[in-house]
Amino acid sequence: MSRLADYFVVVGYDHEKEQGRICNGKILQRFPEQDWKNVPFHQGLELFCQPGGWRLRKDPFPPTFHISILTDVEAGRHYCGILTFSEPLKMTPMKPDDLESDELESSLVHNTVMYAPKSILLVSRLNYIDTFKNCLGLIYTSFIERMDVKLELLVGNILGHIVIPAAGGSQVRFSIGAGDRQAIQPPLSEMVPVTRSTVALLFQQLGIQNVITLFSLALTDNKILFHSSSYTRLTDACTSILALLYPFKYCYVYIPVLPEPLKEVLNTPTPFIMGVHSDLKNEIAELLDVTAVDLDGGTIIVPDCVNCLQPPEYMLEKLHRELTMVLCPDLQIADLAFPPSSSKGCSKPEFLDKEIRAIFMRLQVEMLLGYRLSLTIIRIHPKPVISFNKGLYLMQRGLFGEEFLSKLYDSMSFVTFVNERGPPYRICDIFDKLVANYQRMLIEEEGNQEKVLKNIKEISLQLYQNENPSPEPYVQKIPRPSETSLTDHQPFPRLNREELQEIISGGVEMAKVNPKLKKSIKTPKTQVVPIGPLPKDWEEQKNVVNNSARRLEVLRTCISHIFENKLLDARKMFPTVLRSLKSRVVREVLAKELALHVQENRAMLEMQQFDMVVKLINCSLQEDSSVEEFTLARRMLPLSVAFCRKLCTGIIQFAYSCVQDHPVWATLSFWENAFYAEVEKGVTQLYISAPSTDNKANDCDTGIIDTSQNGLKSNEIMRSSRQSPLEVSAERLKLWPDIGDEDKSVLMSNEEGIVYSQAIHFANHMVCMRVPLDTKKRLVNSISMEGESCGSSNLTSSAGGSDSYEGDGSYDSSDTTTTVTKFVSKFVDKVCTESGVTSEPLKKLHSMIPGIVAMHIEMLEAVHRESKRLPPIKKPKILKPVLLQGERILFPGYRGYLLPDGREEGIGGNIGGPALLPAEGALFITNYRIVFKGNPVDIQACELAVIRSFPLASLFKEKKISVGNLVHLDHYLQEGIQIRSNTFQLIKFAFDEEVGSEKVEQLRRSIGKMRFPPAIYETFAFQGTELLQINQTQKQTNKNATLKRFAKNTLMRVKGSTLGRAQQQSTQQQNRRQKYILPVEPLVPRRLSSSRLGASNSMESLSTDSDSRPSSVMFDDDDLNIIDEADVGTLKPSDTLSPDKLHDKLYVQDYKRLGLGCFETLQKQKFGRTAEGFRLTDVNIHYEVARSYPGLVAVPGPCQDDSIRRLSRCYRNNRFPVVVWRHPKTKALLLRSGGFHGKGVMGMIKSSTQATQSSNITSADGGVASKSIEQEKYFMQVIANSSSSVNSASLLSLNKIASNNSLDMQEASPRLGTKRVTTSGTALFQRSILRSSGGKATQGTLRSGGRANTLALPSRASFKSLTLGYRAANRNGSITDVDHAKAQEPRKADMYVFGEKSQLRTFKLEGSLKCDFIPYEFNEVRQVKASFKKFMKACIPSAVSKDPEMAFLKLVEDSEWLPQIKTVMQLAGAVVDLIDCQGSSVMVSFEDGWDFTTQVVSLAELLMDPYYRTFEGFKVLIEKEWLAFGHRFTHRSNHTLHHQASGFAPVFLQFVDCVHQVHRQFPMSFEFNQHFLQMLAYHYVSNRFKTFMLDSEYERFEVESLLVVDCGVSIQVTDFDTDQVISDDRPRMNRIDEAGDQESKRPDIRSFWEYVDQLNEKSTIFYNVFYSEGSQSRVLRPYANISSLKIWDFYLNEHLSCGPAFDCELFDAARNEDNETPLSPADRCVVNACYQNVAQADPDMQRWLLNEIIQLETDLNVATSHWRTIINKFNASMQSKAKLVSPVTEEAKAHGTSIHKKITMDILRGKSGGESPRGFASHHRFESHDFQTPTNCDACHQVIWSYMKQGTGMRCADCGFSSHEKCITSAPKQCLRRGSSKEPSNTSSKQTEELTKSVPINNDKDPNTYLNFAARIGETVSHKGYLYKRGARLRQWKQRYFKLDPNKHQLRYYDTDDVQTCKGTIDLKEVESVKHDNYSSNLPGVPKLDDNSFIYMKTSTRDYHFLAKNKKEADEWINKIQDCITN
Repeated sequence: MSRLADYFVVVGYDHEKEQGRICNGKILQRFPEQDWKNVPFHQGLELFCQPGGWRLRKDPFPPTFHISILTDVEAGRHYCGILTFSEPLKMTPMKPDDLESDELESSLVHNTVMYAPKSILLVSRLNYIDTFKNCLGLIYTSFIERMDVKLELLVGNILGHIVIPAAGGSQVRFSIGAGDRQAIQPPLSEMVPVTRSTVALLFQQLGIQNVITLFSLALTDNKILFHSSSYTRLTDACTSILALLYPFKYCYVYIPVLPEPLKEVLNTPTPFIMGVHSDLKNEIAELLDVTAVDLDGGTIIVPDCVNCLQPPEYMLEKLHRELTMVLCPDLQIADLAFPPSSSKGCSKPEFLDKEIRAIFMRLQVEMLLGYRLSLTIIRIHPKPVISFNKGLYLMQRGLFGEEFLSKLYDSMSFVTFVNERGPPYRICDIFDKLVANYQRMLIEEEGNQEKVLKNIKEISLQLYQNENPSPEPYVQKIPRPSETSLTDHQPFPRLNREELQEIISGGVEMAKVNPKLKKSIKTPKTQVVPIGPLPKDWEEQKNVVNNSARRLEVLRTCISHIFENKLLDARKMFPTVLRSLKSRVVREVLAKELALHVQENRAMLEMQQFDMVVKLINCSLQEDSSVEEFTLARRMLPLSVAFCRKLCTGIIQFAYSCVQDHPVWATLSFWENAFYAEVEKGVTQLYISAPSTDNKANDCDTGIIDTSQNGLKSNEIMRSSRQSPLEVSAERLKLWPDIGDEDKSVLMSNEEGIVYSQAIHFANHMVCMRVPLDTKKRLVNSISMEGESCGSSNLTSSAGGSDSYEGDGSYDSSDTTTTVTKFVSKFVDKVCTESGVTSEPLKKLHSMIPGIVAMHIEMLEAVHRESKRLPPIKKPKILKPVLLQGERILFPGYRGYLLPDGREEGIGGNIGGPALLPAEGALFITNYRIVFKGNPVDIQACELAVIRSFPLASLFKEKKISVGNLVHLDHYLQEGIQIRSNTFQLIKFAFDEEVGSEKVEQLRRSIGKMRFPPAIYETFAFQGTELLQINQTQKQTNKNATLKRFAKNTLMRVKGSTLGRAQQQSTQQQNRRQKYILPVEPLVPRRLSSSRLGASNSMESLSTDSDSRPSSVMFDDDDLNIIDEADVGTLKPSDTLSPDKLHDKLYVQDYKRLGLGCFETLQKQKFGRTAEGFRLTDVNIHYEVARSYPGLVAVPGPCQDDSIRRLSRCYRNNRFPVVVWRHPKTKALLLRSGGFHGKGVMGMIKSSTQATQSSNITSADGGVASKSIEQEKYFMQVIANSSSSVNSASLLSLNKIASNNSLDMQEASPRLGTKRVTTSGTALFQRSILRSSGGKATQGTLRSGGRANTLALPSRASFKSLTLGYRAANRNGSITDVDHAKAQEPRKADMYVFGEKSQLRTFKLEGSLKCDFIPYEFNEVRQVKASFKKFMKACIPSAVSKDPEMAFLKLVEDSEWLPQIKTVMQLAGAVVDLIDCQGSSVMVSFEDGWDFTTQVVSLAELLMDPYYRTFEGFKVLIEKEWLAFGHRFTHRSNHTLHHQASGFAPVFLQFVDCVHQVHRQFPMSFEFNQHFLQMLAYHYVSNRFKTFMLDSEYERFEVESLLVVDCGVSIQVTDFDTDQVISDDRPRMNRIDEAGDQESKRPDIRSFWEYVDQLNEKSTIFYNVFYSEGSQSRVLRPYANISSLKIWDFYLNEHLSCGPAFDCELFDAARNEDNETPLSPADRCVVNACYQNVAQADPDMQRWLLNEIIQLETDLNVATSHWRTIINKFNASMQSKAKLVSPVTEEAKAHGTSIHKKITMDILRGKSGGESPRGFASHHRFESHDFQTPTNCDACHQVIWSYMKQGTGMRCADCGFSSHEKCITSAPKQCLRRGSSKEPSNTSSKQTEELTKSVPINNDKDPNTYLNFAARIGETVSHKGYLYKRGARLRQWKQRYFKLDPNKHQLRYYDTDDVQTCKGTIDLKEVESVKHDNYSSNLPGVPKLDDNSFIYMKTSTRDYHFLAKNKKEADEWINKIQDCITN
């Protein structure tokens, strides 16, 4: 029984605290004035009376009522019914502070009447909202109507005389004395919420999906905030959400109506459900993690940062279906032609409310089905203590991976649910009954919707009856005030305190003695809570798919053999058993079988038995996981302390000492679950055991009492052992009230004793499993099994060792004692506190733990001592790897295991094949490789040899990992190392226990030292060589030891150079040059052996690089190595080169082949002109001009050497333009150079240095001008000698493609003439370069043929860049567009210069311009490095990941490796088109000219020249473009310690990958095969050959001229840790006599090409059998789009049988070891993809025929022919026949050519990097179309009469191509809209008509015919204009230009109206609605325009918000879009 209301409060306006706009309310009266004992009075009620604030109003307002819900400190809810009305108030204005006394009279204002709010409220613990409203209304009515009744009587009756029975009581009828009749019916159950019709109202406001979203957010503890203009709606909505959560109770902050002064509460970090007035909705938008719900607008906004989890998919679909059945019953009959007349609509709101709640109750039951089976009973008396095993429940139901349910079971609501509904004997409600019967209901409902609806209505009826249990209707009488009375506003009177208190007291006394009230009280009955049947899928979710009776039988047989000591038979089955332990069911059977043998007293085992049992336990625990809640570990725990073996007399070793390395033993949750399970068993056994009546004392000790004296029979206590713990505890709780107090205390004591004894028992278990056998070692099971530790991100840290790693030797046993004691104490404290153990036993437990730990450690010392005396386990023999000649092992084999990584190959499993990994063997470190060799652990594959190796020089990253236990192993592997290679190999190696931590750290340090030797001469390629001692005069003094000093000196030099002192420049420049340069080490150090060279003697400091942009002021890794070319001393005079020494160079011979000059005419015509206009110059023969250039280069004939020297200063690193290739027909040239100089920090240093050096050549005033003039002369000479006649009308002409693509193309591109272009009368270009200071520039003239062009040249700075763009520069240096329209299209030029966008400077264009600069976006070296790192991790992952974001293709896409390949191929293709089709010369000038430039130039030459696609030609190409022109192989591959920090940059690898892509598309055009490319990619980083070492020809010449041969026999080997000489026999050297023949005594170090030639002579290993010389086109044009590229097999494949197949000697030797008995040709063998080399094992017909011919010649005693001779004879014997080429093939070739050229045109237009079309992948999408007007067919040009004859007209839905149905086959293959790289331009109908007449289309076989339609088909735009659009991610408003296309049903938007590239597209087919949006005006960041101009568009994928300029434009857009959708 409880009062109807606890307090009555009157709250009014507070005049005393009124300050300006801040107004408050105050409590005027409250009754009773003293707090009730059990119900305290709430402070701050005045805030909830006016949530929006207390404000005075000019006009009265009608009375309002709302409910506020408050929560006390004990989580009890208090309901405040608040009635607010207006009260008149006279206001007298106060004197203003700044008003003078003489102005007072004029400022007086008469008294004004204002209206203040006043509230009366009732505070109650009962939720009778309607009754509160009635009672407060009656009080107000009595007051306003001046009824003859005292207000004190009404209030007193409410507070003292009306008593409401508890839930389940009878109906109460009462009157408060105001002529009223009222009734209150308590619900049947207080646990079931009362909602009336609020839930139905919530669905009406928000809809199904929004309410489901709110339901999910509330269950997963998220923040929800409602806002509405009605406080009542806020309370109803919050109450409805809580009702839907039933049976869960919301445990967080719950404030349905939050007052505005308390809005700071919204920033609380805890979840909440609150409601605020809509006036605060603008402030809601600032809350980041709060879901805002607009009840008035019916929308919800879930922030992006909130993870909105939802129930499982099948539950969600079922919920949607059932809600639709209830809310939309007419939906099922909506499509019926004859719907039934008796169809029923929705139920009444009260019944609909209950039906919705019933559906959600069914969902809750389904989510909690069988939850009681996972409850654990810890205590029964005095009150139940229950825990829920979440992991066991999820596992048994198969719900792993369901984030929603997992988070639900971890929430506070679920904890409260378990505490309240967990007890097995309590009051039950509707939910408990539904749980018990739900399984039966599901079976009945299967496939029957009517049955589902019937069951829903049955549940809803129970909910309705719970709220309305009384069937008798009662008509209430509630007087209301009249309409006239509501307008009469009178002050509310003050109530009489004494009179009111007397009425309340009288009512309280009357209630105490009223017998009727006591009779009406009904006590709810308690009962046993039904458990319900098992869920249907409870047993089905067990993992029984991979199990069979045979497998389990093998397990039982093997275990039986072990315990019967039949070890030989057991070992045969052992591998099979170990593999089967991956199944959970098999592991459970293993635990049962081992437990049976323990019960049979077979726990004492022999040595080998013990080892095998321990191995089984370890393997099973290895597969156990936290997902399964370590259920197997709990079963293995007693077995590990049972099985043992006898080491000697008195010393026994238990199995736990061998299985304690698993992380499960360090998991506190495992011990808690195991403890609770054992306590439950003990408590259950306590009450199901038979009672003993012989001795009561014994009964107390054993936990059994005699209850017969209490009148209870023993069979009432005794139950079968099959009773569940819940049933036993329910029985005990039922008997609890009838047991005496003494027996109750005994039962509580017994239960506490069980908890106490189990706590001691588990403390001992924990000590056993936590303390290691060797107490000096650290706790191994505290390390995560799969974690990695001490990993170094770079080899820099690992080279020096890891000092932070805690080694085993430094661990103290006292640390073990402390750690284990704390761990056990924490466990004991937690479980005993939750189990209700008193303080005294708990203190006793804590005092026992240190003694237990100390005693156990003492016992283990003896066990550890004796275990060391056991004979060691025989381990397999270490297999030694095969070595190369000169290769030696530096570190002997370290035993261990090769672990599987993220690749699935080689581990068996789903892919199949033998389980090759893990493999047991050893890790070897040689001076060339890192090698693992061993055998698989799997016994079925143990006879195979596993080899994984890679070159030591290719090591990319090394880090330390922690391993753990492995399958098939019986011990813990703690140390591990992971090594990743640039050759795409990964070695994940776990060291055996015999390898200590010191050896591991020593190995890691040594790997780092060997990976980065101090000097280049210590690499494997220079093995056995030494250096001659260099003369001391070449040494330079290091005066700039620090960067600070270097910067100071440099700035001094720059300042001095800019002062313009001519006298100092002539006399002191040489000294300054030597004084202020970067410190340079000697080129060649003194003679030392290669193993003793130091880091200071490295020649790598001479390398130059500049990866950053010229305008950058920041440095990267490579910038710190930059040295100016002229700052370093060149060769000595005695060592100068002569041209005859370079005569045999391959690139010199290639120049002769190309007609660019020959060696014979070098001396004769050195300053003349050759027949072809080009010559070889030896200007760089001493490497003075460009250190990284070759000694001989090809230049135009008229160009003098002095001009080249001046020209070189315009380019970075003096890499001036040189000719590298010439087209045989068009005579167009391909040139390469470094980037143009810029004015960054390094550019200033360079230009200052070069100005100083050139003082002896040019004057201070004319030096810069001469360089620019020389540059212009040079380009004029290049153009004059390269132009050729090109037919512009040819289909192969690039200009032809341009003329067909655009209307303005013909005007923008001049027609090419056939006349040979010369320099006479033609100016190269005219430009304007302004000084950075903004001043005037000096001018000079260049005269050619009597005609001058004015030049604007800088006076103080060097030439910045050659920039030929379409923009002009203002005088202040800003850039403006000259002709934007013309700049969109390319112009025909005789020469194109490709360079960086940062080099683009401004100068004007003239009509005679013949040179064009094309900026191109390319990937910098730093981007290549980052991409390679990601790409390598994708190809060789370290671990298997199931995350979709870590999938292989996703990682490859994120790495951006293929887009970088595409960038190189596209630009190379553009170079090919310009040279081959248009006949224009091309110069490639990027960065420093040795990375991206080399990639593009070499690939372009490969595509244009078939010679480079042969063995010899490809060798020439690499030697010329990569080696001679100075690609920095040593720097990019990090060959030495000096280059370690720069990082590996696979520039050359990208080029080889590009060649692979071309080779794959044109397999018949290459003489070599893919294996040759893989060999090249492998050995360019292997350091086996000197070919790809050093950075320039200059460095290679110096090294080769100073190397001597090591003729000694013994080789010096150094210990890398102690630096002690192991073998110090000094070898003897052959000194090279200066006067002698150096060539004869130079060391014979074979190059890569020699190695390949030798292999190529022996076999066809590198020959491409598909090669057909002359059958393919001379010029190759590959597809470069991403879809046409393929990930190279080199990145993915490996061969574990012999290792990499690129060291052929090693590969053949390993293969011969594997196949000791060679197979006959008729034998068959099984080939595994990841083990054998499938390419070599696969039968090859060509090679087999060659071998057969050679064998026949041998048998016939005929001289054996070489394989190449045989192939040549075969090709010669083939008669040349005219091959018929199909039209499809020709069309495909023509189409590929046109697509290739279109990409070139895009590059010329500045659209680099775009995705190119994908061949014929995009076809037309023809649809039947009715043409309303006569339309011509685009195929046959006849009229389409579809409006007369249906079905004859067809139209493409994408491009609008119109045709007859019969003409579809004649339509172009490519759809222009879907396949082209650019949308057709928007042309008018007049332009389209003119273009149709001008373009011939009668040639159907023309492959470019389809391009003609691009200009004829224009866009169809019905409406366009600017709109503001709200972004989807950042929620920002941006202005976009929109176009509405009615034909394609698209709304496209662009950045501006003049941009042709579409920013995005909205498909109108997906639009669901478009309308005005009034809500968007409140969004943040909205532009300040008309509030009525917002547009809201809802699509099936997302919502769009737009903003027009005004309402008129918004209406027009809405109408146009709706018309487009309708049509």
